[in-house]
Amino acid sequence: MTNLTGRVREAFRGDKRVDADALVARLDAVRRFLTAVDGLLPDAELVPAHTLVERAGTRLALSRDHTVVALAGATGSGKSSLFNALAQLELSPVGVRRPTTGVTHACVWGPLAGANQLLDWIGVLPRHRFVRESALDADDETALHGLVLLDLPDFDSVQRSHRLEVDRLLGLVDQVVWVVDPQKYADRVIHDSYLREFHRHRDVTVVVLNQADRLSPAEVPRVLDDLRRLLDSDGLTGVPLLSTTAVDPAGMVGLRGALERTVAERQAALRRLAGDVDTVVAGLDELVGSARPAAGPDNPTVDGLNRALAGAAGVPAVSNAVEQAYRHRAGAATGWPVVRGWRRLRPDPLRRLHLPGPTGGRDDPAESLVAATSVPEPSAAQRSALGLAIRAVADRSAADLPAAWPGAVTSAARSRLGDLPDALDRTIAGTDLGLDRRPLWWRVVGGVQWLVTLAAVVGLGWLALGYALRALGLPALDNPTVGQVPLPTLLLLGGLLAGLLVAALTRPVVRWAARRARARAEERLTAKVALVGDEYVLTPVRTVLDSYAQARDALRDASSR
Repeated sequence: MTNLTGRVREAFRGDKRVDADALVARLDAVRRFLTAVDGLLPDAELVPAHTLVERAGTRLALSRDHTVVALAGATGSGKSSLFNALAQLELSPVGVRRPTTGVTHACVWGPLAGANQLLDWIGVLPRHRFVRESALDADDETALHGLVLLDLPDFDSVQRSHRLEVDRLLGLVDQVVWVVDPQKYADRVIHDSYLREFHRHRDVTVVVLNQADRLSPAEVPRVLDDLRRLLDSDGLTGVPLLSTTAVDPAGMVGLRGALERTVAERQAALRRLAGDVDTVVAGLDELVGSARPAAGPDNPTVDGLNRALAGAAGVPAVSNAVEQAYRHRAGAATGWPVVRGWRRLRPDPLRRLHLPGPTGGRDDPAESLVAATSVPEPSAAQRSALGLAIRAVADRSAADLPAAWPGAVTSAARSRLGDLPDALDRTIAGTDLGLDRRPLWWRVVGGVQWLVTLAAVVGLGWLALGYALRALGLPALDNPTVGQVPLPTLLLLGGLLAGLLVAALTRPVVRWAARRARARAEERLTAKVALVGDEYVLTPVRTVLDSYAQARDALRDASSR
């Protein structure tokens, strides 16, 4: 799509025919463009495109057997005289010093019935419609059958409503015949405000120097040459330039011949709409440009977003709670049975955050569906970091886009910012933290602790029984010994020392395993949070980028082929 505007500017169909199917395809491409950018670009920038689609659809649906040609000019240019001379009837009032044509008059060559719908759409009142059809003409007017000739109000009228009506009708007619006179042909108003704006409609534009009879035969070529120079500077190179005079039928031959060719070709409506498409595409080109943007932000930017989301979601706090909970639960499972009960009285760290506790879930199943976690709210620094990360995503994604699109990308990136806290909270609450299963080694160590504790209890009971027998004067028990140490004493002391030794040996293993559990939980939480970021931040951004690509392709299809 390189230099699309330049290509459109050079599109001049002249005698080339416009294929109706190709034109419809171009209009459909404009519709696809509007669909792709709906809600993303300022509406004011899209008004011409919407107007084109509406007008083109209506014009193509109306009569294609009629060609609407408008006579446009300033006060005193004699366009109403030309209108009457072409119709060979006094249909439009003629004036010189003041705007006489205040409303649009229409003359239809051929039956009026076929043109009524077209004139209704254009807005010509029924009382200002005339038919150029007479039995006295024989076949003299057959060559113009299908012509709908309009005499527009003067575009330099002191009445603002007249100028607005001219501007409206110039957007609807199929071809425009600009009528200038020898005195005001170089007037800046017609060149700056009208002719120059029609440079993309050169193939449906005709310029006539009227009232040529007021010039001497030697002056006519000089004036025409000067007028051609002005038209070339207006971008209207190649536009037919004729001299006319309404007072002499011979002075109308050139203009009538041009109108007969236009009617015979039946291309004016298609060429006009093709020019409208060119104009609209040229105006939209700067909104799209030619660069193909990235599919989204790069990996470092996404990683930065995930880190910011993890901070805002409280992943560090939850991961720290997982480590503490692992230690708490491991101590309760592998510690000395005598003090295990005391440990169980302490609240589980994850329960304090309303996350799955020692049983692997909340007490009330319904609560898990509606209750929020008690993860600490993000700090101001974390919120700021998240905002900067989202901004970075938007900036990186829109780096290669034209000026009209970065705002849409930024809005998309922030479009679901209000939903992020709840989504992150639900994600944290629903993530499996990996603490539901009790490791096998907890059970082995717990069993060992129960055995050594049982040995200590047996030893203590044995010794207590011996003391009790001696206190009652009964024969003492014959305690076996291991070496020099009585077995009951060995069981008691050995059980206590073994329990302490197992606890001492288990403690570093618990710390190491707790750190692993923390890392594992942090990895899972970060992955889940990244999915939230993808859904709530990256997906809207990719949607805008996809819309841009669709709009770019549609505009390329709508450009001149």
